[in-house]
Amino acid sequence: MSLTISAEERLFLLALARDSIASALAGRKLQEPALAEGFPNLKTHCGVFVSLHDSPPGGQKEGQLRGCIGRLTSVEPLYKTVQVMAREAAFSDPRFAPLQKEELQRCSIEISALSPMTLCFDPKAIKVGLHGLYLKRMGRSGVFLPQVPVQQRWNLEKYLEHLCMKARLPQGSFCAPDAELYTFTAEVFSEE
Repeated sequence: MSLTISAEERLFLLALARDSIASALAGRKLQEPALAEGFPNLKTHCGVFVSLHDSPPGGQKEGQLRGCIGRLTSVEPLYKTVQVMAREAAFSDPRFAPLQKEELQRCSIEISALSPMTLCFDPKAIKVGLHGLYLKRMGRSGVFLPQVPVQQRWNLEKYLEHLCMKARLPQGSFCAPDAELYTFTAEVFSEE
């Protein structure tokens, strides 16, 4: 399945993610949004990650990750998964303290809508910048979105090495006989 989200749908989803976080900060429950008829992709079921980047004015940490949570697959429609993952990224990423009200206006939101995963039998076929990776082995797992190795300036070897580290597995685990390595693509868009 190849998902092509229109510019209008992207704007809607980004506004929905921001409103989801703002409403949580105000103590309100999630509201069911009014969906426009011309937005067919909003009801698609797919994996979604929402990333928050802190952009303090004039600071040294422009664009630093502030939270990122997602689902590789979803039984909920895209718009609903975006709402929930936006809140999770803001308040439940264990790497960061929960987002505070004054931080929200400094944050930019990025959404990654994922394709279905495909089992990868040949790691040399992985294209850095196109493929996200998901590794499962020995009850452990790790995932990277396709944009991560580009942002980190990793080549394929480093990408796979860091994936093993993220999954807390020994180097080279991606090619072990009991490992499951999956690739996926993502449609990535942000407020910037």
